[in-house]
Amino acid sequence: MEITAKYSPEDFENKWYTYWLENDFFSSTPDERTPYTIVIPPPNVTGILHMGHMLNNTIQDVLIRRARLKGFNACWVPGTDHASIATEAKVVAKLKEQGIDKKDLSREEFLQHAWEWTHQYGGVILEQLKKLGCSCDWKRTKFTMDDDLYQSVIKVFVDLYNKGLIYRGYRMVNWDPQAKTTLSDEEVIYKEQNGKLFYLIYKVENSEEYLTVATTRPETIFGDVAVCINPNDERYKHLRGKKVIVPVVGRVVPIIEDEYVDIEFGTGALKITPAHDINDYEIGLKHQLPILDTFTDEGKLNSYSLHYEGKDRFIVRKEIVKELEEKNLLLKTEDYVNNIGTSERTGAVVEQRPLDQWFLKMEELVKPALKAVLESEEIKLYPKKFENTYRHWLENVRDWNISRQLWWGQQIPAYYFGENKDFVVAETKEKALLLAQQKAPELQLTLADLKQDEDALDTWFSSWLWPMSVFNGILEPENEEYKYYYPTQDLVTGPDILFFWVARMIIAGYEFNGEKPFSNVYLTGLVRDKLRRKMSKSLGNSPDALKLIKDFGADGVRVGLLLSSSAGNDLLFDEALCQQGSGFANKIWNAFRLIKGFNTADISQPEVAKIAIECFEAKFQKVLSETEDDFNKYRISDALMKIYKLVW
Repeated sequence: MEITAKYSPEDFENKWYTYWLENDFFSSTPDERTPYTIVIPPPNVTGILHMGHMLNNTIQDVLIRRARLKGFNACWVPGTDHASIATEAKVVAKLKEQGIDKKDLSREEFLQHAWEWTHQYGGVILEQLKKLGCSCDWKRTKFTMDDDLYQSVIKVFVDLYNKGLIYRGYRMVNWDPQAKTTLSDEEVIYKEQNGKLFYLIYKVENSEEYLTVATTRPETIFGDVAVCINPNDERYKHLRGKKVIVPVVGRVVPIIEDEYVDIEFGTGALKITPAHDINDYEIGLKHQLPILDTFTDEGKLNSYSLHYEGKDRFIVRKEIVKELEEKNLLLKTEDYVNNIGTSERTGAVVEQRPLDQWFLKMEELVKPALKAVLESEEIKLYPKKFENTYRHWLENVRDWNISRQLWWGQQIPAYYFGENKDFVVAETKEKALLLAQQKAPELQLTLADLKQDEDALDTWFSSWLWPMSVFNGILEPENEEYKYYYPTQDLVTGPDILFFWVARMIIAGYEFNGEKPFSNVYLTGLVRDKLRRKMSKSLGNSPDALKLIKDFGADGVRVGLLLSSSAGNDLLFDEALCQQGSGFANKIWNAFRLIKGFNTADISQPEVAKIAIECFEAKFQKVLSETEDDFNKYRISDALMKIYKLVW
């Protein structure tokens, strides 16, 4: 082979990666060596490689290759997540292009389309990770909808239900009108938005008087069931026990009193709409008020909303303000900045709605996870600063809404029967029938009488089991691989899923195994552009990952990413860093060319050369010792910089 002056990554990276795969260099099976295990944070099956994935997986690859060099039995498990909301949205969109509406399909027909889509497009990202040089044990590739992982989720649901930790309840939840499903509290992102505060006139029944009520959402007046004042508010004492008329709607509703109302905010009078606000909902329960949900699943106004029925909520906001003005029921309008909840998945403005949903009680479950990180330090977070964030979330945790109004995902194993919609929870329909027959022998139930819950489980309810389920540790906890590889050593992920995923995996580890799922969590920063903007498709500032690899080589890109990345700190990405990485690869190539060109003479070593070699060996050992220390402290970019300087 001709040794050219300039290193050409394309000529070598594919060749050697293929050679590594053909010789099975990345595979791992239990043996007498000490295991070192990493499970990949499973990217969405719908996903393609972006800069965050590149950084995250480069760090994992560095750790796993170093473990191999140190003699550990290194196992890096790859896989993908079924991503209920994202995948279902893509399948629905594809069906729409073909003129098919999801509503016209049975669940089985829809799932057939979803699996076809997954087989056609899913897993693209794993092939892209191979281009990056990731040395995963590809034979171990898992998918959260694989049969064994699916059954693991169902088994866990039944177990938690039988322990009294899962319950079904009518509660106020977050609703994504675009995905048409509920979201957990953690999937709602609050953003500051400029809005308006509208001062509406509620006329007192049989009187010339009126109450002024300030609201940011006049489109919700169709669900008003009361107006609330503070019992200590002297201004409104004469209105106790009276009623007001909801503007436009004409409904007569009571004036109620509750100390929740802030006398100083707005006018000190609050419209109570229990179906559309969590605080109103709590007041509604306390005062036994009716609940009128005036929105459809799509975020449009429903039949309670008079002539606005069928219109989008934001269009109605504009139109009803106009009508209120015309009827002299709008006193004034002010500019107002408020926090708007948006869906982490679709970006849609989230509605709060009372619905029957499944919840997991979290209060007791989080205690071992708090202790493991903050007291015993069985699990260490790098950098340590994220411990405060972790503590805040776990100490203020709410019950987890785990049901989603989707078909793509693990179907909730609850089976309903009888006129009163009684239910039982079991791993199979056959087991459910036995339980139902015991519960209601008088009904003489058969399999045909049971109807399974339509909802699927939250995607995170499967990925929280990931370090266990990839080794079949839920279904067969005594199997050899699980006992050998679990708990894993290092987890590399982004701080944005510290709650969604990391904390929940720790909770699951202690609940189902009595043991931590990993020892160390390395939290990368977010990849931003030179202007400190988060990289996104909409901003057009996210480079094509595969084009970067083509232009600079996988090693060049990896070096470029790591040179500017320290744990937990955002990375300001610039293609010039990849150019620097590419130059480094070329320098190593030229060093190789130089050594390859040496001729060995049969003479004794000159003293000057002997001293030079001893000098370099001493320097090498010093750098080796320093980089070991860096690795032990998860200062990977520091270790790279020392090696970079040594090579130069």
